[in-house]
Amino acid sequence: MALEHAILVSLLEKPGSGYELARRFERSIGYFWTATHQQIYRVLKRMENDGWVASRDIPQRGRPDKREYAVADLGRAALSSWLHEPIEPESVRHDLAVKIRGAAFDDPAALVTEVRRHRAAHEERLARYLLGEERDFTGADARAAEMTEAERELQHAVLRGGIAYERMMLAWLDDVLATLARFGPER
Repeated sequence: MALEHAILVSLLEKPGSGYELARRFERSIGYFWTATHQQIYRVLKRMENDGWVASRDIPQRGRPDKREYAVADLGRAALSSWLHEPIEPESVRHDLAVKIRGAAFDDPAALVTEVRRHRAAHEERLARYLLGEERDFTGADARAAEMTEAERELQHAVLRGGIAYERMMLAWLDDVLATLARFGPER
């Protein structure tokens, strides 16, 4: 997937400025597709030049005007074309898994701290996902009511996938910690 497609999806969900897009990438899209602010602005400019997005200046009081982007017809066509193209299943590239295998040739117990650090990060991400799920989909004041049924259900499906992934990672890291514990004192 190209960054352009992630931006098109985000703008179809809600038009916004480059800054607002970058914030969305930090809060939601960024959990499965990352981009820096600079990348987003650079790609937005190229997409505007190619006719995929249109922009308009919005006056603001006491601040510079804001440039808001929305998907143009060419952008919708490009996204539609991409949605209909097959993609290859992704291969997992996991540095920690290689370290765990390599620990057999050193001191396996030395990885305990690193595995715990990874576990804490996944636990934190799972907590954020669960809070987001309640906020947007399952809570009494869920924001999902503002979405179309397809938006709501498909966004929730992606979030449920993230939740399942984080739970799987936590179970695997617990298994790794139990396995490492068999090879020496924890450090």
